[in-house]
Amino acid sequence: MAQCVQSVQEFIQDSFVPLVAALCSEEAERLTRKNSLSFAELVKPFCRLTSEVHMRDPNNQLHIIKNLKIAVNNIITHPPQPGAIRKLLNDVVSVSQPAEGLVANVITAGDYDLNISDRSVKASVPWYSNWKETLMELNTSTFYSATTPWFESYRECFLQSMPASDHEFLNHYVACMLVVSSSEPEPVEQFLKLSQEQHRIQHSSEYLYPKWFIPNTLKYYVLLHDVSTGEEQRADSIYEEMKQRYGTQGCYLLKINSRVSNRGTDEQIPDPWSQYLQKNTIQNQDCYEDSYTVISNKNTDHLISDGLDGEIKDGLSNNFKTHPLQLDHPSGSLASTDYMKATASLQESKKPNSGTPHGACLTLTDHDRIRQFIQEFTFRGLLPHIEKTIRQLNDQLISRKGLSRSLFSATKKWFSGSKVPEKSINELKNTSGLLYPPEAPELQIRKMADLCFLVQHYELAYSCYHTAKKDFLNDQAMLYAAGALEMAAVSAFLQPGAPRPYPAHYMETAIQTYRDICKNMVLAERCVLLSAEILKSQSKYSEAAALLIRLTSEDSDLRSALLLEQAAHCFINMKSPMVRKFAFHMILAGHGFSKAGQKKHALRCYCQAMQVYKGKGWSLAEDHINFTIGRQSFTLCQLDNAVSAFRHILINDSKQSPAQQGAFLREYLYVYKNVTQLSPDGPLPQLPLPYINSSATRVFFGHDRRPAEGEKQAATHVSLDQEYDSESSQQWKELEEQVVSVINKGIIPSNFQPTQFCLNRYSDNSRFPLAVIEEPITVEVSFRNPLKVPLLLTDLSLLWKFQPKDFNAKHDGETELGTCDNDMIGTEAIAEFLINSEETKVARLKLFPHQTGELHILGVVYNLGTVQGAVTLDGIDPSVALQTGKFVSNGLSVRGRQDLEIQGPRLNNTKEEKTSIKYGPDRRLDPIITEEMPLLEVFFINFPTGLLCGEIRKAYVEFVNVSKCPLTTLKVVSKHPEFFTFGGNTAVLTPLSPSASENCSAYKTVVTDPTSVRTALLSSASSVDFGVGTGGQPEVIHVPLPDAVLLPGASVQLPMWLRGPDEEGVHEINFLFYYESIKRHSKMCHRVLRHTAVICTSRSLHIRATVCRSNALEDEEGRGDNMLVFVDVENINTSETGVKEFHIVQVSSNSKHWKLQKSVNISEDKDTKLASRERAKLCFKAVRCKNSEENYTFADIVFGNEQIISSASPCADFFFQSLSSEFKRTHVQSHTHASQRAVKQSFDETVRLIQRCSEVDLNIVVLWKAYVVEDNKQLILEGQHHVALNTVGKEASSFPQKQELPETVLLKFFRPENTPVPARPTPEQLSNLIKTSLHYPESFNHSFHQKSLCLVPVTLLLSNCSQAVVDVMIDLRHKTTSPEALEIHGSFTWLGQTQYKLQLKSQEVYSLQLKACFVHTGVYNLGTPRVFAKLVDQVTLFETSQQNSMPALIIINNI
Repeated sequence: MAQCVQSVQEFIQDSFVPLVAALCSEEAERLTRKNSLSFAELVKPFCRLTSEVHMRDPNNQLHIIKNLKIAVNNIITHPPQPGAIRKLLNDVVSVSQPAEGLVANVITAGDYDLNISDRSVKASVPWYSNWKETLMELNTSTFYSATTPWFESYRECFLQSMPASDHEFLNHYVACMLVVSSSEPEPVEQFLKLSQEQHRIQHSSEYLYPKWFIPNTLKYYVLLHDVSTGEEQRADSIYEEMKQRYGTQGCYLLKINSRVSNRGTDEQIPDPWSQYLQKNTIQNQDCYEDSYTVISNKNTDHLISDGLDGEIKDGLSNNFKTHPLQLDHPSGSLASTDYMKATASLQESKKPNSGTPHGACLTLTDHDRIRQFIQEFTFRGLLPHIEKTIRQLNDQLISRKGLSRSLFSATKKWFSGSKVPEKSINELKNTSGLLYPPEAPELQIRKMADLCFLVQHYELAYSCYHTAKKDFLNDQAMLYAAGALEMAAVSAFLQPGAPRPYPAHYMETAIQTYRDICKNMVLAERCVLLSAEILKSQSKYSEAAALLIRLTSEDSDLRSALLLEQAAHCFINMKSPMVRKFAFHMILAGHGFSKAGQKKHALRCYCQAMQVYKGKGWSLAEDHINFTIGRQSFTLCQLDNAVSAFRHILINDSKQSPAQQGAFLREYLYVYKNVTQLSPDGPLPQLPLPYINSSATRVFFGHDRRPAEGEKQAATHVSLDQEYDSESSQQWKELEEQVVSVINKGIIPSNFQPTQFCLNRYSDNSRFPLAVIEEPITVEVSFRNPLKVPLLLTDLSLLWKFQPKDFNAKHDGETELGTCDNDMIGTEAIAEFLINSEETKVARLKLFPHQTGELHILGVVYNLGTVQGAVTLDGIDPSVALQTGKFVSNGLSVRGRQDLEIQGPRLNNTKEEKTSIKYGPDRRLDPIITEEMPLLEVFFINFPTGLLCGEIRKAYVEFVNVSKCPLTTLKVVSKHPEFFTFGGNTAVLTPLSPSASENCSAYKTVVTDPTSVRTALLSSASSVDFGVGTGGQPEVIHVPLPDAVLLPGASVQLPMWLRGPDEEGVHEINFLFYYESIKRHSKMCHRVLRHTAVICTSRSLHIRATVCRSNALEDEEGRGDNMLVFVDVENINTSETGVKEFHIVQVSSNSKHWKLQKSVNISEDKDTKLASRERAKLCFKAVRCKNSEENYTFADIVFGNEQIISSASPCADFFFQSLSSEFKRTHVQSHTHASQRAVKQSFDETVRLIQRCSEVDLNIVVLWKAYVVEDNKQLILEGQHHVALNTVGKEASSFPQKQELPETVLLKFFRPENTPVPARPTPEQLSNLIKTSLHYPESFNHSFHQKSLCLVPVTLLLSNCSQAVVDVMIDLRHKTTSPEALEIHGSFTWLGQTQYKLQLKSQEVYSLQLKACFVHTGVYNLGTPRVFAKLVDQVTLFETSQQNSMPALIIINNI
């Protein structure tokens, strides 16, 4: 239960005080009205005695009374109506509110304020431990004690407004003050009239109200004297006369109004009346202006009005006949209502002049006189009268028939063990209607008990109540018995020293009797209020809560709400606070307050309960509370709170049904609309729906790409429809860096910023992005609808701020612009944007910058509304019907905004950043608008999607400048330069149109002479013409624009030859087109355009080639160096592609040192055809070229009727590109052996010179045609394959073979050793140092009969294949290795020298004449000479090997 300002003893004592009636003459009332007070109000602040009072009990024992208070009220002759009492209580509660600054509002997430009542208690999640700790503190600390002043005001007003009843005397008047002014003509006669009037009211059957304690009521005569205007001598003389007539103890002269009004401003006199008359309105002066107030303003003035201002008829008005709570009576007496504090405060709060000071004519001396007057009245009049009455009643009771002992002895017997067992309440008859006559002894006991209770003689009161209770129960007078039980329990509790425990069962019986038998809820409520306070003071919070909850019922919502609230406070004051019970009962209390019209209190209760339910996952409970808070706040015109509450309902993951969510949303929109109408020119409010995933916001710079038009295919570039790929993004960045490096002569500028067309959560957003003037900026915002009902956004657009800047000027004038200035930034709005239930949907919003400067995109602005019929009916999802057509809004929409706030990436570089949480900037929404730049569009014409491996196809590229600036320095960069070419310098730059060249060959051809078949046709070309060997990067290709400039609006078409990649499969080939503006800009130096070509290649031919040295030492021209080239061509194409057969139409060679001379094929076929899976072998003779270090020699061996000029585009282009890519591949591999090279440099050049002998630099190009049947038409496809021959005897292939992955093996760890330098060259390398050749007749005829020895001349030709001088030694001795060798070689011998030592110069051919001697016929192998060679400056000899040579067989015939 909430903490009270008073202790429970003070509360009970002040609830039951002696009542004194006041009857004033008209003149006396006028005197008091000078102070804006009635007489009863005048004495009210002084009605509590400041000193102890002594009186004697019936046993003549001295009894001390402390802190006694009396109540002085005007006489009211009609009991108050129940309806009026209810209205008064309702008003009292309405007036009393917590201070404005301490009202609990809607609670936000995170830490929250636990506002139990009028104190703020901080609590945090996790809630349980903190709640427990906080509430234990709340329970034990006085500072955090929660007070509920509205409940105390209600309770005080309730107890004071209880009508007097016949079964008890606590509300009966004990005495009556008769007040007359000294200024009246005949004051004594006026006293007589007042006395007669009082007697008539008490004893006449005409008046049943008010009730009087005893027939002989004490009359106290008060003469009121106005010091400022009256004659003091006359007043004194009248007072003397009164003392003679009424005795000194029965009258009093009260002097007031000593203050002169004209000096009132000089003196500040305290106003003790304000705390009584305005007690409940100090905090809230204007709370009665609220719309929900039960009493309307037009009825206020005549509800409680001043009836004493009218004429007095017959010397005295009958104003006391009407109760101030009379509902249907226009005039009542304000002066007569002063026994109810809240009435006065209510009146004061509603009057416009509620600030009128009270007691304006009174001085501090007058205050003391009034205080002294009350003290004299109590000491000399009231208490002696009560003491006398108690004695009389006690004497009557003792003399009662059958009672032979006093009450005290009887009480002892009752409590010593001879207690009569009481009947339970269920056994008693309903005799609540039983009435005792006024003189009944039982009522006299009760009357004596009440008098003792009023003067704090609780022990005697308890004895009397106990006696009366027994008598009433015996008579089954249940109403009387319940009253006696109630007061007996209170008396027992209030007895000093607590001689007996509080009999709570008495109270429970009384409550049950009042409620169930007597049907008197007012008395039952009084019992509950008293008992709950007593139980609370004994820390019996659980019992108090149960008692309070028991009395809640439907007959009074206000009472139920107040009691439930107090029960809730009991739950959190327990030793172990029951927080959830507190919250639950606060909800019930809030509901009761709402039904009773107490909107502010209802809102407060729901807000306090919300603090417990918030964030615990009880979403349905949260929704209910928030909805109610929103409703109540809206009713109270607390629109911000209402909006906030409804916002909480919508932003949580609601588990409500779609219909309920739709109702919540409509309510929210309605409230929001009212808020915006109050301040139409204010800032746009933040809307909670739909959710925006700010981090998913994407920003795209530039126009949308054009769709394909017929054969024209636009460059893919970048669009918002593409998914982000980090690997691809890195590739584009590397390509751009590559081309920028080439443009800037190998250096990337420090201010280089990679072009980013689309910014998202994965891109680098640390820099301000660059946008171009007059080019759109598209912002993709991701919306999510958390509700199960569709949301309709209308007039959706971006919110931005812009600062114009001229980047070429030195000084800028900056101005901030709003969203309305479309001259600076054009804003595109989406008229309608529907988001279906629980759907995530993106909206693409555009801005069109018309001026350079700094743009800041702040958020989105839109109208939020719903769609008619959005609730699913008959199980049909309405979203199906809402996909197309115009959406029908239900007419309720509000305009608001949502900000786009993007958190940057977390920083994790420095130690400080790693140990703290810091985020970097994300500037994707803050683009810089730069000057005008050229804008390129690229279209591809006849661009294939499928090719054979190595196939050559001619396409066209159209470059269009769609801007107003000329562009230049157009380049294209790709990781696969071998895939395409624009032609070298030999290509024609003004090609035919694509349609005219549709059926022509992609190659440059000439008709060949039939006599030149299979003989090489020679031509030459420089690699510089094809962009190779210039020192630049082969990936960066210059686009040959006419005049190197593309003017605004101009377009140019260039041929592009494509070659299918050598490996089958799907290939993604990235093109990056780079271009610049003629005018240099400070912010943006260049622009790029991206294109990704997807090519699917299928298998065609597989080429393998080998080169070996020819045995012939000389060619036709007498040159000594020639080789044989073997080419193996296999058709590995599958029949699925429709390729019928391949024709080998030409084989060409490209080299600086070698050339093909002729074909040595035996076959007579002019054409070489290969069907599926067929293989052909070709053999060519190759000879060394004349020394030409600059140009490549192209030799074409034609198998058909047309020669393809291999030294022209596109054949030479693709050859040189494959050459550069091959060079790049081997160059990368050589880099991996850098450490080995460092060791090799220390080795002598010997090995290198020997290795060079076995190296050959010959490239073979096989050109072919494929015949394809497609759609019953035969197409001819062309293509070429390249084979690079580098080493003699080593096979090379048209594409590198895929290495099989090794099987999984155990991981071995070893120490890396220094790579050993080979001490000797390999045998293959040695065999190629000196080439030998034996010249001799194939058969020799000799007559052995004539001459036994046959001498045959043999010429040994020695050819130095190296570039150095070589020492050669020839050993003619047979080296016997096996019996077979002896058989072969044993029958002939060499004549002459057995060893020769020669020195051969570079490339020299030496002829050595030898003689072989044979003794009989046979076949002999002459290849026995052993040749050793070494370089001149070397010591070691290397034996050459002739294993690759054919056997030198000679036939010796006998004639």
